[in-house]
Amino acid sequence: MSVSPYPGFVQLLYKIPFSATARNGTSRARAAITAFFAMDGFVFASWAVRIPAVKAAVGASPATLGIALLGVSAGAIATMALTGALCRRFGSARVAVVSAAWLSLALLLPALAHSAAALGLGLAVFGIGYGGLNVAMNSLAVDLVAVLRRPVMPSFHAAWSFGGLAGAALGGLAAPALTPLAHFSLVCLLGLAVTAGCARTVLTTPLSASAAAAAQGEMPGTPNGGGFHPGTPASHSGLWRTVLLLGVIALCSTYGEGAVSDWGALHLREDLGVAPGLAAAGYAAFALAEACGRLAGSTLLARLGQTRVLVFGGVATCAGMLAAALSPVLPLALAGFALAGLGVANAFPTAMARVGILAGPNGVAAASTLGYAGFLLGPPTIGFLATAMSLRFALTTVSLLALVAIALARHASPGRRAG
Repeated sequence: MSVSPYPGFVQLLYKIPFSATARNGTSRARAAITAFFAMDGFVFASWAVRIPAVKAAVGASPATLGIALLGVSAGAIATMALTGALCRRFGSARVAVVSAAWLSLALLLPALAHSAAALGLGLAVFGIGYGGLNVAMNSLAVDLVAVLRRPVMPSFHAAWSFGGLAGAALGGLAAPALTPLAHFSLVCLLGLAVTAGCARTVLTTPLSASAAAAAQGEMPGTPNGGGFHPGTPASHSGLWRTVLLLGVIALCSTYGEGAVSDWGALHLREDLGVAPGLAAAGYAAFALAEACGRLAGSTLLARLGQTRVLVFGGVATCAGMLAAALSPVLPLALAGFALAGLGVANAFPTAMARVGILAGPNGVAAASTLGYAGFLLGPPTIGFLATAMSLRFALTTVSLLALVAIALARHASPGRRAG
């Protein structure tokens, strides 16, 4: 078991109270970062629910639409690989503000496209903003977690989930009345307003305590062996091995999210024969449970610790997706989707929090790139397996990757010495 090389300093640091000014500053910073997460989810969901309308406007076939949609992932993944360096050079706050404004403005491009090629290019630009904002706001959140000395990372990702639910709901209501351009223009204005309102706070609130927290490497409120404990300085290769393991854990969770969002409704419609309206309930149950699980994430991390949260989450995901994929009746399938949503809820935020403590923005960038790759790889892999075998079998691969995540979580446990 690794121990901090500065135990006296650690104990002293945690006994130093925040001043009222510092508390007010961190409270405002937390609200601003939370708003960035919610806005990011809202903007992305607003785009996703209008994909059918944009497809019809550009006259794209399913195949060409699929290629165009890769633009989002390509732009995001390429940008995530560079954003860590940008955060170190210019600061995570500046990169977050620029990326949020970029994302809001780039949302207009898909609605302005008149061909599948133009749509793909527009989505690549949109993906650049999405990828940059995700790395920058996660890096900001890691800094704030270190300042607060509490495992509150899941609360930020809960904001993203609820922002996505709001964007999907409002987008569905807007679809009959507004064109994609009119809808996206309103969302763009809202995104720019949130960016302007939060920019001053994140740019002027120093998060200097993060350096001290990272240096001593311990977060209170987490049981022994379960919190964020980098411990004694590890070798460079050992540190990045842990970052890689945590990134793959994130990939396993986002693979499940992508699989359920793209294939869950079709599974209920074709394999269980439910009505189209009820078919959408599978993803709704998953997404709502995921959001609620993230709301409880900070409490779970404080009581159970990082490793147990990842392991128990993997068990829930495995059992839930087996029930959702193999159940012959709708109620059990919906319960399975909900259990899987609870299981994946805290895997990504927990992995990002520890990666940020270990390796800073560059680590967050690397792990985020791996995590986002799950969204890219998941749906096509499910489609290939569904064609070769069956959709039921294909969805059980989510359970298989959950078992992989469990094994990796134990290897990446803070109780193990890196290197």
